[in-house]
Amino acid sequence: MTILNSKAKMLTASLLLAVPISAYAADQGETEQAAERYAQSASGEARLITAGASGISSAAAGATGVKAAGASLTDSLQGGFDVAATKLKVPWSMQFAGDTVYITQRGGGIVEVKNGKQTVQEVRTKKALRVVGEAGLTGFVLDPNFAKNKYAYIYHAYEEKGEGLNRIVKVKLVNGVWREQKELVDGIPGGRIHEGGRLAIGPDGMLYSTAGETDRRELSQDLSSLGGKVLRMTTSGKIPKDNPFKNSYVYAYGLRNSQGLAWTSSGTLYASDHGPSGAPIPGGGIDATGRDEINVIKPGANYGWPLVIGNETAPGLTPPYYVNGEQAIAPSGIAATPDDKILVATLAGQSLKEFDPIAKTMTDVLTGEGRIRDVAVHNGRIYVLTNNTSGGKPGPDDDRLLILK
Repeated sequence: MTILNSKAKMLTASLLLAVPISAYAADQGETEQAAERYAQSASGEARLITAGASGISSAAAGATGVKAAGASLTDSLQGGFDVAATKLKVPWSMQFAGDTVYITQRGGGIVEVKNGKQTVQEVRTKKALRVVGEAGLTGFVLDPNFAKNKYAYIYHAYEEKGEGLNRIVKVKLVNGVWREQKELVDGIPGGRIHEGGRLAIGPDGMLYSTAGETDRRELSQDLSSLGGKVLRMTTSGKIPKDNPFKNSYVYAYGLRNSQGLAWTSSGTLYASDHGPSGAPIPGGGIDATGRDEINVIKPGANYGWPLVIGNETAPGLTPPYYVNGEQAIAPSGIAATPDDKILVATLAGQSLKEFDPIAKTMTDVLTGEGRIRDVAVHNGRIYVLTNNTSGGKPGPDDDRLLILK
């Protein structure tokens, strides 16, 4: 498998014009405690062997594992990437309508990338966007019939009576403006960190959402709260009759800060989850670090946070499918490839990784571009959103949308 590294020469598409200022002021103050620790030791963990100016490298067998044999989408990569968009302001999620890409910015606005041009489109919601720390405009997914109805769904933070919260809203693209049509769910716990926020439409046509525990770990085990959960609903905001808990959006619980959802061809739902990051524990003590997870999500399952961490387990709990180790990578968006591997965007890990669900190994695909927030597979190509304008060291063109070659 080719590993891409920005230290070498890259083939770059014509750089696009700078993005206008978003409709909302961006807050770039997110801090993820593990990022700095990882940056200081990343070269040691990844164990990359660079092949010179071509930018092609290979990973030595070791901590990240060796990918199982067999052709895959990443095996076809030749090295390098095209830059499809530049100067994005804390990008979070991307969606595709034909050759057009739509990208949410946490500080507000959705960037349309079309025919070599970037345009920031306003998002008009009935409750004002709250931008604090990791809270803002995050999750985004187009309706399956977007080409005809122009509907989409967003996850955004707001404030009510001084309390930070999140909501899921149906919007419609009208004359270049995304306008709220209907509020599907409100009152999802919010704060400054651990906001979750990933949205996805499942093979069953249902709308799924991750919701973080907002640094209130007790919420993850509280079935009356939507925090620390995977939620499931219809695209009109109704609770499906086959949800595991009666009259509840909760589909799975015991999660910390899940930011990635993806289905493989078998219909298996995978979710990424941030492990503890060495933070103080309420009541005393310090969390361990790392133990980031890839989970196979099953209806009604309890994934254990904060009762257990990483590979720990107890009766009635569902253990993670994969635990990365003691070095935090902070997995964010994930995407399934046609050969049923899972691409994983990592923040503290500052890389795009590939997870093999059969071998249960994690290997590097792209390094050297800093923090990676989201990844997608579209028309046989891999798209990556960098996230250096939030907690990283942005370059002059950050943040960028990259298309791997």
